[in-house]
Amino acid sequence: MDPVVEMSREEFEAAVSDALDTVPPDLTAQMDNVVVLVEDDAPAEDPGLLGLYEGVPLTERDLGWAAGALPDRITIFRNPTLAICDTRDDVVEEVAITVVHEIAHHFGIDDERLHELGWA
Repeated sequence: MDPVVEMSREEFEAAVSDALDTVPPDLTAQMDNVVVLVEDDAPAEDPGLLGLYEGVPLTERDLGWAAGALPDRITIFRNPTLAICDTRDDVVEEVAITVVHEIAHHFGIDDERLHELGWA
């Protein structure tokens, strides 16, 4: 997918950081062993993917889970996001939605429920 909006990697990462800053502190304090990354391209098998959560949702962890576990990963994909947006403001809005969507997966909220809530 070719980008429609021009935005450098640094500018896009700043948009992701700004989106993370809007997440209420009470919620971010509960995020456990998770890292948020930016990649240019989505996986080849799903090139239009805007974000991806990889890990064990908090609702599925047992008490001994964290010992030596690698962090969960939330990845936000730059080029697919730029390809579906018409303006920089659209990018900022889409990034914010995607960040919230992927954080929700960390908390065990599935796509069906996110659709119901308007975050999909």
